Formats: sequence, C-alpha cells, structure tokens
Amino acid sequence: MRVIGAYTGQRALEAGVLDEVQIHQIPVLFGGGRRLFDVLPARIELKILEVIDTPEATHIRYRVLR
Repeated sequence: MRVIGAYTGQRALEAGVLDEVQIHQIPVLFGGGRRLFDVLPARIELKILEVIDTPEATHIRYRVLR
C-alpha cells in the first residue's frame, strides 16, 4: 500500500501500519500546508535505507522501527 500526503501519513504512522517512509526533498520552500511530522503521537524511530541525491531533489527512504 502507498500513502501520499501529510495527514494520511501521520494517521498511518500513528496506527503502526507503515513499514517504510519515503521523502522527496526539493529545494523550494512553499511556506504553507501541513507539516509532515508536526503532529505525531509519540517518538517514532527511523533507519535510513537509501539516499539518492540529485540536483533536483534528495530522495530518502526510511524503515520505521518498532
């Protein structure tokens, strides 16, 4: 299953149903919207599995540790 969006991602992390998190960071600041990790129920530890750095974006894949 793939989850897209901060709200849905937060709820899936809270429910403990995500095995991995992928973040695509681009060098643009929008200044609005919902923060991805702003409202989490508890500390969630992540382990970096892969980092791909390009001039357009940095792609980071994490495993959610339980």
